Amino acid sequence: MSEESRTQHVPDHVAAQDATRTAVDRHPDGYTAENSGAAEPIGPHRAVAGGALLLTGVALAAANMRPAVTSLASVLGEVRDSLGASSTWASVLTSVPTLCFGVAGIAAPLLARKMGINRVVGVALAVLTAAMAGRMVDGPWTVLGGTVLVCAAIAMCNVLIPVVVKESFPERVGMATAIYTTAMAAGGSAGSALTPWLDTGTGSWRLALATWAVLALAAFLVWVPATARRASARQVTGTTSGGARRSLLRSPLAWAVTCYFAFQSLVAYVVMGWLPEVFKGAGMDGSTAGVLLGVLLLIGVPISMVLPPLVTRTRSQSWWAVGLAALNVTGMLGVLFAPLSMPWVWAVLIGVGMSAFPLALVLISLRTANAADTSRLSAMAQSIGYLIASFGPFLFGTLHDLTGAWSASLVAVVVVIVVQGLIGIVAGRPRTV
Repeated sequence: MSEESRTQHVPDHVAAQDATRTAVDRHPDGYTAENSGAAEPIGPHRAVAGGALLLTGVALAAANMRPAVTSLASVLGEVRDSLGASSTWASVLTSVPTLCFGVAGIAAPLLARKMGINRVVGVALAVLTAAMAGRMVDGPWTVLGGTVLVCAAIAMCNVLIPVVVKESFPERVGMATAIYTTAMAAGGSAGSALTPWLDTGTGSWRLALATWAVLALAAFLVWVPATARRASARQVTGTTSGGARRSLLRSPLAWAVTCYFAFQSLVAYVVMGWLPEVFKGAGMDGSTAGVLLGVLLLIGVPISMVLPPLVTRTRSQSWWAVGLAALNVTGMLGVLFAPLSMPWVWAVLIGVGMSAFPLALVLISLRTANAADTSRLSAMAQSIGYLIASFGPFLFGTLHDLTGAWSASLVAVVVVIVVQGLIGIVAGRPRTV
């Protein structure tokens, strides 16, 4: 659409779920005829509605989006000591995920246009499998390099899977997004909670981290047959026959969604990268701190199941953003002032607050009118958003090094969450880019 427009509220739950998607009729020559009358090129093959195998592939791919990060965070202290690495190295390592997500996310739409969305995701899963296994060899630079490859592969999936959901499950965006975000939350929780146990069982943090390559391999083995007969249905950077699309960089709404995505990502990766160390600094043992992070992430599993369908049924998502931010702030203040008094309560509150991530993904779909715009907004929000977020874990660790305590770092995170909630008010209003 050339201008931001307000969407009509439709009480029917199916229509509300796709409130920002215009009805699409397939044209036999490979174009989509939108209600607006514009025709959009979608490539040589028409879109094919997604089936159970593809939905399974989406879920398994999503389950791999966080274990590579949370598994490393849960044994970060041991890894650093074993390799003789510095605190600066650890700060850089915790910043790598969001930095790679931002840089590699820019390339995702370009590669998808040349190779097809499904093929790019398949290659990314193959690279993810190899890189996660490769992190078990050699020294600190191999671990860092392997993490860069791992996160670059995840970045491709981060940007493109929401487009797969929009295209392949157009009548069930809320349901498919719920499955996607639930699998992601479950994978992240398992990575944090199980890795210390795997470390103890195998006697090696290298083997414990490499174990998660099995999950990536499973996703690859399902994704390939699930998409073997499905060509990418739509060029992800196409234009309408009515003229060139307006750059989203000129859209205040697109920037609001991008900034919301950026700040919730910054908070999430600070939590996943550093929270165990914060609790250990307060006197908690390492295993309990790792399990606590796992519980925190596990809280997101049931919430991810119900949140996307719920928010797609409401005209505005602004108050959802404010409520989640308020819970997150409360949990962070608890960690700041009384970390060991009720750590499980703080973990639950932060875990619920971090459900801003599935909300952010839903906003990308709800604030766009078609799959092409979804792809453009997804690429913008995730590339720019993750680049902004990449500074969070590094600055969090740097503030600790400068002050010798975690207080300043936690105060900074609280400020970021408050800003996130305010931006969410704007991003949640019922309009499209």
